[in-house]
Amino acid sequence: MTQKPDQCLGEWIDREALAEAMIPIIGQLYRNNNVVSSIYGRSLINRSVIQILKAHRYARHRQADENELSVHETFALLKAMSELKLGAASVDLGKLVEKFKAEGNGRNAEQFVRDELADVVGKQTTTVGVRKGQDVVLYGFGRIGRLLARILIEKTGGGDGLRLRAIVVRQGSKDDLSKRASLLRRDSVHGTFEGTILANEEDNTLNVNGNLIQVIYAKSPADVDYTQYGIENALVVDNTGVWRDAEGLGQHLACPGVGRVVLTAPGKGKLKNIVHGINHGIINDDDRIISAASCTTNAIVPVLKAVNDKFGITNGHVETVHSYTNDQNLIDNFHKGSRRGRSAALNMVLTETGAATAAAKALPELEGKLTGNAIRVPTPNVSMAILNLNLDKPTTREELNEYLRDTALHSELSKQIDYVDSTEVVSTDFVGSRYAGVVDAQATIVNDNRVVLYVWYDNEFGYSCQVVRVMEDIAKVNPPAFPR
Repeated sequence: MTQKPDQCLGEWIDREALAEAMIPIIGQLYRNNNVVSSIYGRSLINRSVIQILKAHRYARHRQADENELSVHETFALLKAMSELKLGAASVDLGKLVEKFKAEGNGRNAEQFVRDELADVVGKQTTTVGVRKGQDVVLYGFGRIGRLLARILIEKTGGGDGLRLRAIVVRQGSKDDLSKRASLLRRDSVHGTFEGTILANEEDNTLNVNGNLIQVIYAKSPADVDYTQYGIENALVVDNTGVWRDAEGLGQHLACPGVGRVVLTAPGKGKLKNIVHGINHGIINDDDRIISAASCTTNAIVPVLKAVNDKFGITNGHVETVHSYTNDQNLIDNFHKGSRRGRSAALNMVLTETGAATAAAKALPELEGKLTGNAIRVPTPNVSMAILNLNLDKPTTREELNEYLRDTALHSELSKQIDYVDSTEVVSTDFVGSRYAGVVDAQATIVNDNRVVLYVWYDNEFGYSCQVVRVMEDIAKVNPPAFPR
């Protein structure tokens, strides 16, 4: 049917009005009930009208019939949720609508939502006095540290989850605090921080969207007593990469006020390397130090697990095309590593990666089956993993892509694996992706039991999201997810 200009505009205005009406409901559920609303993994917290409508549009690529998700349907379920005094929960409205259509069985929206979210209906808690969340300390404030800060602040909600209380750095200059605030406020890759940042030079604090963060200057963990700042049983996230084994990271545990430590790099020795969505279930109460593995390990392991579960992996090779990092030289200069002394901005640099070996730490069934290498390229962010695999079972390009699409939508790996089917996407399109990796369906190659998969990943932000998920598991502040 041919549409008319007035009809198109009228439909858009109607959808705009509903999206606008959703914003205060989403906000109230988040701040008063600790309910996080999303659409197929895309958070709706603090989003604009256009961003909410784009999330609905995105859902078109996630559904079998490729129809755009109706804002009328999501609004009806969201409004029903707002009237149930819900306890903490993570609710995917896209999946909820899908389940309502398939399993509504004559129930109206209110009845369906009440039944589906029965475990948290009426469980709203009223916090009296000081809110108590899990204290978090960022030890180091580089690329990953600042992105972790952004994510933690965004997820503050009612204050009962992870709460960023302090940042530990070495003082670089007399105006160190203002420079740290500026680097948090403005980012050349990820854009301007969404919120307000107030620096207090007298107290060495940053007030970031109501989060009062103590900036502590120290040359080593031994210099810090966190209890002096009212910080107790803190989860320290070491972003420095200086120490990667239990002995070195154990220095944090000797500090008053520290409970556990998370390393944002591959751990050495017997440290557990955790890829959320894969092996986070092995974290137990006795674990004091945990590694969140590497960005590349987080990107490839979920896809490898999905493929191995369905088809089996005989062996394979992982090649990462990785953006340059701060470890490399801007111009040619001495570097202790091979080739890394050459200008990162001018060269593709062949180097090593431990991701293939590290993958087996999270997925033991791949032990000895993978090799790996890396090419650093002159881009500041977003990388690609090329998985060249020999499978136990033959398949077709269509079967493999459809399986990975379904995995991204319906499986327990839906927060780790995203899926894109476009001939036009390039690396910058994935800046800010919250997934561990994004399968590029158009690039998939299949020849009987030999396949090549291309997986994009934001090696900064996507990885940081995975780290936060690990932190939430350790702190046990992960709310139940719906629909079941």
